[in-house]
Amino acid sequence: MDIYVFSKKTAALKTMFPKTAMFMDAKELPNHFPDNGNITYLDISNLTDAEMKKALAQIKKNCKDKPWGIIDPKGSVKDIAALFFEGACDYLGAGILKGSASVDLKRIKEASLWQSKLISSAKNASDEDSSSASSGDFLKSGIKLPPEKSFPGWKKVQVGQNMPFYLLYCSLQGKTDLDTRLNDKVLAQVHKRFLAHLEDNFYDGEGLLWMNSGKDCLFLIPPRIKCVEDAIKASISMIVSAPLIVFETLGIKIPSNFIFALHYGTLNYKPPGKTGTVVSDAVNFIFHLGNKKAEPGRLTVSGDLPDKTIPHILQDCFTSAGSFENRKIWHTKKFSYAKPWV
Repeated sequence: MDIYVFSKKTAALKTMFPKTAMFMDAKELPNHFPDNGNITYLDISNLTDAEMKKALAQIKKNCKDKPWGIIDPKGSVKDIAALFFEGACDYLGAGILKGSASVDLKRIKEASLWQSKLISSAKNASDEDSSSASSGDFLKSGIKLPPEKSFPGWKKVQVGQNMPFYLLYCSLQGKTDLDTRLNDKVLAQVHKRFLAHLEDNFYDGEGLLWMNSGKDCLFLIPPRIKCVEDAIKASISMIVSAPLIVFETLGIKIPSNFIFALHYGTLNYKPPGKTGTVVSDAVNFIFHLGNKKAEPGRLTVSGDLPDKTIPHILQDCFTSAGSFENRKIWHTKKFSYAKPWV
């Protein structure tokens, strides 16, 4: 396996990579077309915003179906999950590159294997049309979204007003019970980081952290197509890059993944922290769906979503999950990882 590292300043990196790695100036990236079995890394630490945007587009183009990773010593990438959603197989951030850390051949081989398994998984998933959303009965609820102007923005929503919302349930589940592996203080910190990461990821979709139990949480998403599309893409992106987020962002070494469940319904709005005991069929159902039906590593959706909720380009990612509490259920197909994961 050949290892290519593109960087403006290579001195520090040469001590971290295997001696066989080949270091090249970032300017040479446009002429780089790796063969099968090779892996490419791009150091973005000394690139301007414009240079980084151009370089990322270039590495995605030149390394299509070939493994590539990002070196980010300064931790400047805000949405790490988005890199994996776009095809990256490794991310070397500030946490990994501190001190005497090194990037050994074992890690590089695992990154390459993970990327190849994702490609294989995607190809296999395309053969599951018999049970996938493309079978023809996917989300034909007949439910229509209200006019966009009906949602005035979170600051103007009146307390006590009955309004429709998307309800997005979120939780973190370990391969082994996190309660038995982490003490209460550590578990509280993990949950706090989890909430912060969710809020960052759902920001573009105007997601509002509405309820928080200390173990799981519920976001309200405005009843707008763009908002729910952003939330769906962010959820799937987090699932794809779960190993990295769990280790790097949440700071735990227990294999874990995310549970996401999406429903739609009307509720009597109260602001976060003042919800009290909300009497709502929609709220009861989404917590039942998230706790009793949804699985780690999947986004699960109810059949009561408005017809245009799932972007057409993502519909083939979903497969039937039967029914739950008299509603049809779908969930995303499982992603494959290089090592056994949840």
